[in-house]
Order: sequence, then C-alpha cells, then structure tokens
Amino acid sequence: MRSNLSQFLRDERGAAAEFVLVLPLLLIFVLGTIDVGLYAWRLNQAEKATQMGARWAVVTAPLADEIASTSYVNANVGGTLITQGDRVPAGALGVLSCTSSGCTCTANPCPGTTFNSPAFNALAGTMRRVLPAIEDDDIVVEYRGSGLGFAGDPNSPDIAPIITVRLVDMTFTPITLVLFGASVGLPDFAYSLTAEDAEGNQAFF
Repeated sequence: MRSNLSQFLRDERGAAAEFVLVLPLLLIFVLGTIDVGLYAWRLNQAEKATQMGARWAVVTAPLADEIASTSYVNANVGGTLITQGDRVPAGALGVLSCTSSGCTCTANPCPGTTFNSPAFNALAGTMRRVLPAIEDDDIVVEYRGSGLGFAGDPNSPDIAPIITVRLVDMTFTPITLVLFGASVGLPDFAYSLTAEDAEGNQAFF
C-alpha cells in the first residue's frame, strides 16, 4: 500500500496535459494585462496629442483665413456698433468647425470658411508627433466666440476665439483581438484654449 502511494505521488505523466489545459488561461491573463497597460498608454497619447494640437492652433495661423483677416471695426454685432478699440463680444462668432475636408459654420454668425490646408497639415503633423496613428479624418477644430480681442488690434486678429481641438472615432486594437481583426473604440478627446497671436507657422512647447 505504501509503495503504491509513493509511486502515485512520483507519477508525472499527467503534468503535460495539465499544462496544456492551463496555458491558454495563462496566456489570456498575461496578454490581457499587457492590453490594459497599452490601452492606458494609448489614452494618454491621445490626450497629450489633443493638448499639443490645441497649443499649436492658438499660436499659429487659423484653419479658416477669415478668423485672422476679418476686421470688426464699425461692425454691428447683436445691434451694437463696434468701433476702434472696442472689445469684440462673444456673439461676434458662432461656431466655425474645420476638418480635413474644409471649414463649415455650424452656428452663425461666421466670418467665412476659406480653408487653410497648409495650416491643417501642420496641425495634424504636430499631433502625429505624439500619436502617429492619428488620421486626418480624426481631427476636428472648432472656433467659438470668447468675448476677447478688440477691434482694430494692430498686432493680432481682432477676434480671439476659444479654439477646441478634438480627436474623434479613434480605435485601439488589443493584442488578444488581433487574430479576430477586432478593435475597441476610444472615447473622444477635446482640449480648449483661447487664441493668442494666431499667425505664423511655429509653436514652442
């Protein structure tokens, strides 16, 4: 009886089968842990890319030329005549939205929609320095009235809008889903700053 028990304890013929049963679960656990870390890293990349895009947008040329070129001297905004040196009210600009395909007014008033393609490309390139996976179609830039800026400003555009840079429709492909060709949607990211000089093509971070 004692020899049979010791023989049973020394028998390792079932170890390989047990290992085969446990291995898939172990791989799923390890790869899942890696995926969680990669997902958090991708979220951080997207957030930082959005912040850099907003910083770039507020100190370089607007994506719609009229933001920089429109003069509000002697303009009538909401029944109020704006003269030289007056503050430009928030109501002077509704919502101007720009994507890779151009700019559109989603809420009036709107000075114009002449798309500055080189400015968009520079913005997208800046964001891709942080997250190379960003596509042009993922970027949306919005200009809204802020109540800042003054008519006839000799050094900057008359209006100083709030600029919001968004990243939309981004996805993440976990290692555990690569074989299935599946991906996970990321939340939209947005970051807003008030326009500064809004001219030129350089920004310092």
